[in-house]
Amino acid sequence: MAPDPSLYTSHWIPGPYQVLREALLLTRLPRGVAGLLWRCVRPDVPVHVREEIGDHRDMPPRLADATERDQPIEHGYGPALHREFRVRVLGARRRASELIDAIARDMNRAVVPGVARFDYVACSGEMTVGEELVVRMPGPWDGPVRVLRRDDTAFRLGTLVGHLEAGQIEFAARDLDTDELEFAITTWARAGDPVADVLYTRMGLAKQVQYLLWVEFCVRAAALAGGRVSGGVDVVTRTVHWPDGAGPDPAEEPPEKSPEKSSRAV
Repeated sequence: MAPDPSLYTSHWIPGPYQVLREALLLTRLPRGVAGLLWRCVRPDVPVHVREEIGDHRDMPPRLADATERDQPIEHGYGPALHREFRVRVLGARRRASELIDAIARDMNRAVVPGVARFDYVACSGEMTVGEELVVRMPGPWDGPVRVLRRDDTAFRLGTLVGHLEAGQIEFAARDLDTDELEFAITTWARAGDPVADVLYTRMGLAKQVQYLLWVEFCVRAAALAGGRVSGGVDVVTRTVHWPDGAGPDPAEEPPEKSPEKSSRAV
């Protein structure tokens, strides 16, 4: 199903109903923040964190069909972060493809209420390449994205102009055994503007919120799969100090093709 051009996020203007929804989101913010902080104070699932220095191999594929509405990583500000959030699920009742389908249909099932919400403004729930969503957050931080890639066990989103970040994010799963699977979120991002760069690089606030958000997403994805987390959540962050640490100019490298279907897994 092709996205409805009349719903493209660049032309979408909030009306009274959206203003009301934003107000309701704000009322849920304290509970959402409390949920994230609770994971810091007494995590019921251990989190294993590793910080490393990255290089040009940590850059995402260039967009083969980039438009003026895209906000790729090379248009961002400050250092680039390549982050992987990975969890192993035991006793899963859903296979990898079934889990990804469930998440694609409603990403909000794995998001902490009050912290963020995915609005399917031009998306059918199939996550077809070219469809669009908006990540709603309290305040002026809405994040429009479009689907870059979709296969049976993964989908990848790219940021559009106006997003707090510039880059890509992928949600993927793979079957390990008859009742085990692995779920992973991979992000490649820089700050979307100078103000966001302050929040990311100088204050570390947005980086920490993202960390908590995706760790909790992994835990909830495990529950959505019908299993339990085994061994905790592994988080690896590789920082590339742009542009010196990025190696060759991404514009000089051939872009990766972006077909609707791909065999790439976690």
